[in-house]
Amino acid sequence: MTRAPAEPYRTSFDATVAAIDGRNVSLSETYFYAESGGQPADRGTLGGTSVVDVQKRDGDVVHALETDPEFEEGEEIRGQVDEEFRTYCMRSHTASHVIYGAGRLILDDLGYGGFDIGEEKIRVDFQTSTDIDDGVLVELERLTNRAVWDSLPVSWESVPKEEALAREDIAFNTKTEEGVLSGSDTVRVVDVEGWDVAACGGTHVENTREIGPVTIVDRSNPGEGMTRVEFAVGPPAIRTRADEKRSALEAARIAGTGVEDLPDEIDRLTGEIDALEIELADAKSRLVGATIDELAEETVARNGHEWLVGTIDGVGPNELSDRVRELAGETADVVALTGKEGSTFLVVGTDGDVEAGDVVDEVTAEFGGGGGGSPTFAQGGGLSADPDDVVAYLRD
Repeated sequence: MTRAPAEPYRTSFDATVAAIDGRNVSLSETYFYAESGGQPADRGTLGGTSVVDVQKRDGDVVHALETDPEFEEGEEIRGQVDEEFRTYCMRSHTASHVIYGAGRLILDDLGYGGFDIGEEKIRVDFQTSTDIDDGVLVELERLTNRAVWDSLPVSWESVPKEEALAREDIAFNTKTEEGVLSGSDTVRVVDVEGWDVAACGGTHVENTREIGPVTIVDRSNPGEGMTRVEFAVGPPAIRTRADEKRSALEAARIAGTGVEDLPDEIDRLTGEIDALEIELADAKSRLVGATIDELAEETVARNGHEWLVGTIDGVGPNELSDRVRELAGETADVVALTGKEGSTFLVVGTDGDVEAGDVVDEVTAEFGGGGGGSPTFAQGGGLSADPDDVVAYLRD
């Protein structure tokens, strides 16, 4: 077994080589943490050779080396754990307990769905009926950092399994029940004093002040009834917070207000934009109506059918679709309107005697592009011609 969870601050030790299998090495004892429960394996060296992975196999802790070892079985060697990465994992793991403890205070029907430590951020999965919206995220972050500031002692001990299972204050998750509990008469319990108690086999700091700043960076939904909260600790948390502050200050400067008044200003501007969009839509509708009225006075006859053909400026095909459907069969047998939105497009509606799709096929065969539709409505786009050239072609 690894001594890392019991003595997380110890990163240098001497041990006897118990077994070597290629690049896989087992020791008489080790302070390397073996990957488990969402915490990655420690990094470091054995006898000067880099350790690339550490796993538990059949009750042993196996260290995978980057190259073949230069030592032999029975030899005493020095183990050196990467102190920076160990400290990051200790802080991150303890932070997950603190953020879960914050969740206990504000989330309903709370259950623990697990966690994972990544290079830049950590995730905790909450099973809860509470909708974790932006306001809840902010409160989780505030409570977590308050617990860090309050310098709460963190301790760990082994508790008889039956006693642990009977205690309602201890948080368990599936990985804990399958890993820590299986084949053991005791459960290792980590206690953040007055804040959170959980069954856990990871490495932790002895006081919450060692965690440093915590910044929540994202949330997602990994499954029904589950919310995944991702957060950063240490330098990544500081960078994230600085980026957010920089963005908020820049947005406030552009809006001509202070950061604290930014939400109200954005609401006001959004209201103005919505009103302007409605006015613009009305103006476009009036423009289309006026243009169609003019075009209706100059319909053309093709193969015994009346065609309304013309160019509509300032609107796209989607904005014309409903209008073309309304006009087809009423104002003319065939309505073919063209315009430009990036490239030239064509919208065609008919009374059914003329196939709308045939009209689009004819135009795309002449000017390129593509499209299609039903017998009474079709669209084409990507035409390599100006709208007026398409109109002239259809009027001939």
